[in-house]
Order: sequence, then C-alpha cells, then structure tokens
Amino acid sequence: MIRHRLLQYCLLFAIPALVDTSHLFAWGVDGHRMINRLACSTLPSDVPQFLRSAKAINAMGYYAPLPDHWRGALEPELATATSPEHFIQFDTVDQVLTSLPRKRYDYVRALAVAQAAHPDLVITGEDLGMQPYQTDEVWERLKVAMRDYRELVAHKEDTDAVEAEIVFLAGWLGHYVGDGSMPLHTTDKYNGWSGPNPNGYTTEHKIHGLFESEFVHKNVQEKDIAPLVTKQPEVVGDVFDQYMSYLRHSHTLVETTYRLEKEGAFNEAGTEEGRRFAVQQLASAATELRDLIYTAWLRSADPVPHRH
Repeated sequence: MIRHRLLQYCLLFAIPALVDTSHLFAWGVDGHRMINRLACSTLPSDVPQFLRSAKAINAMGYYAPLPDHWRGALEPELATATSPEHFIQFDTVDQVLTSLPRKRYDYVRALAVAQAAHPDLVITGEDLGMQPYQTDEVWERLKVAMRDYRELVAHKEDTDAVEAEIVFLAGWLGHYVGDGSMPLHTTDKYNGWSGPNPNGYTTEHKIHGLFESEFVHKNVQEKDIAPLVTKQPEVVGDVFDQYMSYLRHSHTLVETTYRLEKEGAFNEAGTEEGRRFAVQQLASAATELRDLIYTAWLRSADPVPHRH
C-alpha cells in the first residue's frame, strides 16, 4: 500500500538516535536550515527586534529539521501520527475530491465519504497527507503567540517566555513550508515514478533523497539562495488559499524534477539547470515563510471578537 511505502521511507530517513543522517532529511538539514535562516534574516524592521536578532536566526536554523526528528524508529506512534503532516498527494486527492475543505477534520470526513465511492483506492488522511492543514494550524499558533506578546508589551510585563515560543513556532512552521516547496512532497510519485511512464522516468526509490538531500548538501549554499529571496515582504490575504496555491505550484514541477533526474542533473556536481532548480525552490520556500511570519505579526494586532 502507498501508506506502508511512505511510512517505511519516513522511518528510513529519520533515525537520528542511531546513525548520522544529517544529509538525509527532507531538503536535508542544510536546506531546511537555509530556508529558516533566510526567512528570519529578511524580516522587515517593523517586526520586533528579538525575532530578527542573530540569536533568533540561529535558533530558527536549529528548529528547522526538528519535525523530521519526530519520525524516528524508536518513536513509532509519533512517527505514524506526524508523517502525513509533511506531504499531500494531489494526484489522488484531486481524483476523489472536487475541492479541499479548509478545516482538517472536514477533510478527513470528506475522504471517508469518498472512500465508499472508490473501493479500489486507499483514501485516508494518513495515506494522502495533511500538509496544508498542519501548516495553516502552526501558522495560527504563531499568530496567537504574537498576539500574546503584544498584550504583555502593552501591560509592561516580561516577554522572555513568549519570545522563545514565537521563535520556536516560526521555526516549526518553516519546516512544513520548506517541505511544501519540494515538488515530490505533493505527489504519489514521491520516490519513483508510478503509473504510465512513456518518458521512462526512474522507478527506483532514490530520487527523493538524491535531489533534496544529497544534491543540495553538495552543491547549494545560503549565499546562492539569498539573491532570489524577494526583498519586500508580501502580506498574505487568505493564508489557506494562498498556501494551497504555493503547494499547487510545487506540484506543477513534479515532472520537471523527474526529467532533471533522468538527465543526470542531480548526480554529484549535477548540472547548472539542476542547481538553479534547487536554488529556485529553496528561495521560494524562504520567501513564503518570511511572508507568512510577517503576515502573522500584522494579523496579531487584529481585535479579538467578543464572545457572548
């Protein structure tokens, strides 16, 4: 089953307590850290200074790979519960749903209804992924923490604890935003082509780690990505809808990823096109993360409706 293949892949790439897997995480530790650091370092001056400091940038880098640490073989329940947060398989989701509900459990219920109409498929959130829901929910956690920070500042109270919370939440958010920019996190062809294959793309289970981990580790540095991160932050309107567009753009690049692999673009030093592609996707993630953090900060000033 798809679920079993994916869980085996997740566990294989997340055993930090047993072996050194620093080059095997999604986008690699290198890629995730560069995304988080660049997002933090390009926040505008109207964001509180503590979130733009060298200390925050370093912490963001540290927190970047943590969600992959939660998928270790020694914590099987945690691994099973959190693995779907890293991906969504649009190929199947779009086949069984006309649109994605905005809320996690509405999505789960919609998949359950669709399962009855597609007995030939395995249709669950565990199999098809929960990526946009996890990202949106962590973003909302960040906004709440920023609102709490504003309230403590207004009352001239200590903010050390909430500052630490905000940096952690921003770093945690960055992991999923980074995953979302990697095209193979949006497809059932996440680690080898499946289905009709007229172009002869690889069916070996190597392309995922080869591209996002090994190739990036060897060939991409933060200074390569920085010029492509947009200079001016963009305030996101509807966060869920905008993030879905971001994921769907990544999904349009699935076949490009396979074509590049077929051409040897990710082997050792690879090709210039392969390097540009990796840099482009990493910069896209850093820009998206920076904009989401900035939007959370601005939205945290919105008045909270009174409950009756």
